[in-house]
Amino acid sequence: MPTRKRSIGRAGAAAATAMLVAAAATACGGGGDGDESGGPLAEQKLSWKSCPAPSVLQGAGSGKPGPLPDGTEWECSTLKVPLDWEKPDGERIDLALIRARAKAQDGRIGSLVFNFGGPGGSGVATLPLAAQEDYEKLHSRYDLVSFDPRGVGASEGVRCLDDKAMDAAYAVDGTPDDAAEEKESLAVTRKSAAGCEQNSGEVLPHVDTESAARDMDLLRQVLGDRKLNYFGISYGTELGAVYAHLFPRNVGRAVFDAVVDPTHDPEKSALGQAKGFQLALDNFLEECAADGASCPTGTDPEQGRQRITDLLRQLDGKPLPTKDGRRLTQSHALNGIAQALYSEDFWTYLKQGLSEAQDLGTGNLLLALSDAMTGRDEQGHYSNIQSANTAIVCADAKQRYTPADVKAKLPEFRKASPVFGEFLAWGLMQCTDWPVEGGSESLDVAAKGSAPIVVVGNTGDPATPYEGARRMADGLGEGVGIEVTNKGEGHGAYGTGTCVTNAVDAYLLEGKVPRDGMTCAS
Repeated sequence: MPTRKRSIGRAGAAAATAMLVAAAATACGGGGDGDESGGPLAEQKLSWKSCPAPSVLQGAGSGKPGPLPDGTEWECSTLKVPLDWEKPDGERIDLALIRARAKAQDGRIGSLVFNFGGPGGSGVATLPLAAQEDYEKLHSRYDLVSFDPRGVGASEGVRCLDDKAMDAAYAVDGTPDDAAEEKESLAVTRKSAAGCEQNSGEVLPHVDTESAARDMDLLRQVLGDRKLNYFGISYGTELGAVYAHLFPRNVGRAVFDAVVDPTHDPEKSALGQAKGFQLALDNFLEECAADGASCPTGTDPEQGRQRITDLLRQLDGKPLPTKDGRRLTQSHALNGIAQALYSEDFWTYLKQGLSEAQDLGTGNLLLALSDAMTGRDEQGHYSNIQSANTAIVCADAKQRYTPADVKAKLPEFRKASPVFGEFLAWGLMQCTDWPVEGGSESLDVAAKGSAPIVVVGNTGDPATPYEGARRMADGLGEGVGIEVTNKGEGHGAYGTGTCVTNAVDAYLLEGKVPRDGMTCAS
């Protein structure tokens, strides 16, 4: 299952973790301006209404979105887009939208469109949660807008397996040690792919990132904006880069945070994540060691790494019981540890989860963290974030890896991370036996003619390692990619420190472009 590949913006990860931890405690050519890309669909009028609670596929659990602190209510609508952009007059699908209108209409700049990453994260479910704390200043002059991309949530959400089958799939060993475990893992991958084809076969060829970027340009037109003002986080930076490549003259003020490396194929991306998550774990171990005797991994970071490795090895043979009847497997624990590394704010939960596993012999908190990663709610229902993730990743990438490929790469992955390496290496099988051919082997993000795009890299980012920010800035082109470095922990930098947050706000609200190479500290 594709738990090894997902990265989602800090806001989305925080929202998911907060809910579940609380429960547990108790490629194509660019250069066109794209103004007419929507054709007749650009003339559609959106009907905005009060928002319902998020659906199960969107990640139900937060209830109907409450108003912003200033009292602004959320509104929801749907946008009609072509199922196949090569046949713009053919079948259409509806994309779910959400917005909060700018507080000061007289000083309104326009819409600010968010994508929080994944791929597969529901913008409709995430934006109201993220905006409660992070976007008050931006809301003063922007309509805050997000959407469920095609294949996600309420936008023809991809469905593969039912909840019971998902539980069984996530219990399977993600690092097979012998032929029998390897066979079982492959069987799960094939069953999931077959389920996706059976339940969502019509949409699978059309959930690629280029199609989503074309949807965003149609959204821009229908919202009445001359330029697209955009805030992309994690995979949202890739989506934004593809948009800028396709429609450089339509880019307004744009920010990329937690940046995908555009030079990486799936193998390099997974290897980079192995190094990134290991770096974040090592930083956690150092911080925990400073706590002294209260640290569950001890006062020596190297010893702490060994304790975690030993715990994972024990779980491989003897999973721990939990209060809901499921057992904490090695794969669940790896997911849970990774989820807690998305933000330094979550490190306290990781300490508690490791203490529980070691001292009490139960896995409730680590399992809750794992559920946050996989999109499972307290009632045992799964959102479609992982199914959508696989569908989008496999629609974008041509590469298809075999067990022999993985075995050949295991030594390099183990060297990169003794904790996460094998798990991420076997994750390369995500698109094996996928029923749809992938689109391309490389990502072109050149955006000559675009307005400046602020590219923010966090030095301790586990999921989109810091080095990718410079490569994205270089790929966008001279005068377009403006790199800002934040020396801090976690996946994404905006909202974690005054310096980087002020720099982003100054650009989005006042048009003040940061100095390329600017450095901040959280």
